[in-house]
Amino acid sequence: MTSGAFSLSWIVQGLLAIVAGVLTDRVGPRIVMTLCGFFLGLGYLLMSQVSAVWQLYLFYGVITGTGMSGVFVPLMSTVARWFVKRRTTMTGIVLTGSGIAALIAPLVASWLISTYGWRISYIILGSLVLVVVVLLAQLLQRDPTQVGQRPYGENEGEEHSLKLGAEAFPLREAVQTRQFWVVFVMLFSLGYCVYTIMVHIVPHATDLGISGASAVNILATSGGMAIVGRVVLGSAADRIGSRQAFIIGFILMAAALFWLVPTTELWMLYLFAAIFGFAFGACSSLVSPLVAGLFGLTSHGLILATITFGFTTGAAVGPFLAGYIFDVTGSYQMAFLVCAVTGVVGLVLTALLRPITGERRKIKAT
Repeated sequence: MTSGAFSLSWIVQGLLAIVAGVLTDRVGPRIVMTLCGFFLGLGYLLMSQVSAVWQLYLFYGVITGTGMSGVFVPLMSTVARWFVKRRTTMTGIVLTGSGIAALIAPLVASWLISTYGWRISYIILGSLVLVVVVLLAQLLQRDPTQVGQRPYGENEGEEHSLKLGAEAFPLREAVQTRQFWVVFVMLFSLGYCVYTIMVHIVPHATDLGISGASAVNILATSGGMAIVGRVVLGSAADRIGSRQAFIIGFILMAAALFWLVPTTELWMLYLFAAIFGFAFGACSSLVSPLVAGLFGLTSHGLILATITFGFTTGAAVGPFLAGYIFDVTGSYQMAFLVCAVTGVVGLVLTALLRPITGERRKIKAT
């Protein structure tokens, strides 16, 4: 029941992220983030009053999902427009915010619930979101030209195998390229793996007889290593290219998932969490620069939002399917094996990804 509400929030988030991408391209991130911060805070406040299943699906699945639609696309598209040189590094640094949240949020939430109860905890978190997100959104600018500046490193950006082309693609042309759909399925694989683990690793650990506190620390370890992955592999991507860095990330992720399948000891789970967290943190910082390198910046927000719907779809399908497999088999082994194979699919697709060369002329001709 709860994973269904979680999956619904991802579907809503993915669909409305496309709207957020359009608005970011046209009016900038300030209005988008203000609205999303309002809905996210409102969703948490309303969650404090939940007393029926339909309220869980409305307050969390729909309203909170609406607020979360502004988490990734407006911010990543803004970073892409402000930086040419060191774009992936800067993207990784910005995304460390979510890594820090993943590291401390389970611990903070656990303390709040034990101290004040879950209803008051939702009120506290909702109030913080309303104040912090809405206020900080007022500082955002769509691109440096709005304040009389130029993108950092505009005339000295590094050359990569997937580099920013001379022409920028609108969405209607981007979706006609093979590269768009390759990246879409890559991100589906990434979302499937990441959120299957995020939702089910703690129940899996407790099923193995591990204490709840240790199980939460496994999740926190993954979040902490995601910070390292975003900075380390994000910085490396500015030298070796986003595709090559993505390949490294998928190799580590698939290896960690195959390691998880037979794992029963606590130290083995911590090792899994460290490698897996590093890998998914790195991959998440590569998405926006990869899209910018393939399709340009003119419609970056819209293309990024549309293509990352693959991620949100995977994030919705993965936890639900893993829960179903567990209910049928009584074990997470098969569910995690499916995750590992999905990671290999993402790896193969990334290896097959190539720059767009003569496709623009073919699209225009059709």
